[in-house]
Amino acid sequence: MSLVESPERPAATAPRPKAPALRRKHRGQRLRTLGFLSPWLVGFSVFFGYPLLATVYFSFMHYNQIQQPSFVGLRNWKYVFTQMPLFGPALWNTLWLVVVMVALRVVFGLGIGLLVTKIKSGVGFFRTAFYLPYLAPPVAATVAFVFLLNPGTGPVNEILEALGIPAPGWFNDAAWAKPSLVMLSLWGIGDLMVIFMAALLDVPKEQYEAAELDGAGAWARFRYVTWPSITPIVLFAVVTGVVQTMQYYTQALVAGKLASGVTIGPGTVIQPGYPDHSTLTVPQLVYSLGFQNFNTGAACVLSLVLFVIAMAVTTLLMRKRAGLLPAED
Repeated sequence: MSLVESPERPAATAPRPKAPALRRKHRGQRLRTLGFLSPWLVGFSVFFGYPLLATVYFSFMHYNQIQQPSFVGLRNWKYVFTQMPLFGPALWNTLWLVVVMVALRVVFGLGIGLLVTKIKSGVGFFRTAFYLPYLAPPVAATVAFVFLLNPGTGPVNEILEALGIPAPGWFNDAAWAKPSLVMLSLWGIGDLMVIFMAALLDVPKEQYEAAELDGAGAWARFRYVTWPSITPIVLFAVVTGVVQTMQYYTQALVAGKLASGVTIGPGTVIQPGYPDHSTLTVPQLVYSLGFQNFNTGAACVLSLVLFVIAMAVTTLLMRKRAGLLPAED
């Protein structure tokens, strides 16, 4: 046994409880933070959370908006995916518009933005001329476009025939209906033009001057100076374009109705998608099922399909490996 005894260690002291004043301070900070967040929390719950939960709930119910809903399990899902003949064409048209329309709108918006920023004189005129079509109401713009592209009396086809160019059927031809809708969206490209102009004017001029001193050409300056600076704006344009196109409804419906020549009056029920379901989109199918055929369950299933696809595409675009955001060091 050691002759020298080790000194006794002091007993571990228990942590002191927080003072009441400190606890009240932390509680006040949490309540203050919750108060600042309350407008967003209320808006999120009322306009997103509750509708989403209600859509999921009604997707498993038989509900005709008159009688009480009754549980039917997966019957609505089975009907949409296996028995609804228009689901496939509507989904294909929607995805086609998402890919083609969003890509061309971003390219055209960026191109016009570059063009306007390079103009030395008359910038205000060209900027106004390109932006004005965006201010036209969607219905009025679609009516004007259908009139201009009318295969029988439209001025566009008359000019093409005078030049000896075969005139397409545009909105009356199933092969040209979706490209015509894309042309309509490119006509109103003013919103993206303004966004890209702001991003292009924000690129530091010193970087362009340094690139020119290094002998970089126009393409090299765009690739190594302009593009890295505007990639967040491009990502914003693509994501918002995907979300908006997944909800594409008004222009396709109005164009199909006008091109079909059917007179719209009280009590008139017109099946969307003319011609040959080429302009039928999933939002049109949701409206037709839910408010014309009172099949709320199937309409909720289609809405959830749109939501899942939009979330999946947005998540894919937000990943850095998608190539739209520069990788961090």
